[in-house]
Amino acid sequence: MLKIKESMFVGSFVSERQCPGDRKPEYAFIGRSNVGKSSLINMLCGRRDLAKVSNKPGKTQTLNYYLIDKSWYIVDLPGYGYAKISKKKRYEWEKMIEGYMLKRQTLGCAFTLIDLNVPPQQIDIEFMNWMGKMRIPFVIVYTKTDKMGISKRNKQLQMFRDEMHKYWNELPQEFITSSEKKTGQEEILDFINELNTQFYGTIQS
Repeated sequence: MLKIKESMFVGSFVSERQCPGDRKPEYAFIGRSNVGKSSLINMLCGRRDLAKVSNKPGKTQTLNYYLIDKSWYIVDLPGYGYAKISKKKRYEWEKMIEGYMLKRQTLGCAFTLIDLNVPPQQIDIEFMNWMGKMRIPFVIVYTKTDKMGISKRNKQLQMFRDEMHKYWNELPQEFITSSEKKTGQEEILDFINELNTQFYGTIQS
């Protein structure tokens, strides 16, 4: 298993053009506002305070870069679907996310976070359909699964998969996570390590 030894905040950027140009692989974390992105990033890095966790949706408003072991980046993107902002600001966020997703050549994969505690949301489905149409590689990360029993979790999973199967013949890879219990940490880091290996051509440990 890949174990993160060092993680540090590098900076916040408002466009793809401003992002680091050192050609390291990077992995974007995105989802609806308040889906648990910061908590998941902290859990993966074994930190409590790397990404600022807030109970208030819409906290992340920029492309936030974290350098991991001096060799790859985690990128925390603004949450989509946050209603309590102006139309102008929402448009700016959408263009920033779209520009990053479409133009960033070092983007290895987008981790799309889904809160299993709520029914399938159309905005999530539409966003993943858009990524599929644009051929942006992505996986699905189910969050906050410690807040439900196995039976309910499986029921919610099936509901979401059924909704996705209306548009997809084959679903992207899935990860079930809990930031509280560190569920999914090993699986996600191993997955990233595989992609890093393909990028660099060497195995990191």
